[in-house]
Amino acid sequence: MPNGPIIIKKVSGHGGHHGGAWKVAYADFVTAMMALFIVLWLLNSSKQVQEAVGGYFKDPSGNSKMVGSAMQGSGHNLDLRKEDMKHIKEALEKQVKSLPDFEKMKKHIEMTITAEGLRIELTEGEKGTFFELGSAVPSPSGTELLVALAEEVGKLSNQVSVEGHTDSIPYSGGLSGYSNWELSVDRANAARRIMQTSGLRPEQVSQVRGFADQRPRSKEKPDDASNRRISLIVQYQGNASEDAAEEGGKGGAPGEPAKAPAEGKGDGSGKSAGPGKSEGNGKSETGSKGEN
Repeated sequence: MPNGPIIIKKVSGHGGHHGGAWKVAYADFVTAMMALFIVLWLLNSSKQVQEAVGGYFKDPSGNSKMVGSAMQGSGHNLDLRKEDMKHIKEALEKQVKSLPDFEKMKKHIEMTITAEGLRIELTEGEKGTFFELGSAVPSPSGTELLVALAEEVGKLSNQVSVEGHTDSIPYSGGLSGYSNWELSVDRANAARRIMQTSGLRPEQVSQVRGFADQRPRSKEKPDDASNRRISLIVQYQGNASEDAAEEGGKGGAPGEPAKAPAEGKGDGSGKSAGPGKSEGNGKSETGSKGEN
């Protein structure tokens, strides 16, 4: 057999180097997907989170006062805006409902969002609920409630003011020179002391005030037991506080004229003397817990 020519066919493969262009395209795709998911997450986040993220990217060094600067994120140092007070209200309501004596106290606890902030009213019953009759000594139920509120409010960065109020019946506790003005301040200070030992930070307390019977809940019945109360106000911060001041007016609860309260901070040494009037709902509170 004659030997024919030997033909060698060279088949080119596909394993050659094609460069890294595909890697760049893939990296762009992954980056775009990550950006998409971040945007979707932000769209479903609260306003505080959005402001925190925006504030950080605008000022990563944390030199400005923008929310989110210094990498604070969406923690407790975020300013609470007016529209978000309802979330704090819900958290406090949940905390209070977990108390063993909640069913007995629920009619005497009221939380309302006002121009000042979140106002928490702890009203007294005819025979006393949160304080002993005619005394600034908190009852066991009152102490338990104040501790629960302090644990939750202490997590916030908002300032808190504490107010004491009485009814219009003259005080008959037997202490010379002691009136509803002193009693209202002493009760407010007693509430402050309990809360500060239970989670409320000292720097959060902005005011401790006593109004005696000058700001009744029930103007038609100034001697009603519900006028005897402690009011805790979780105040707005930042721009919201300025808006609230314009809305609520200066010095006073919404819809009420400004009046000069008895004020005290620390141990209540700032008490001011006022007309000697006292508490009760047809029954006055006395130092010996008697009723007129």
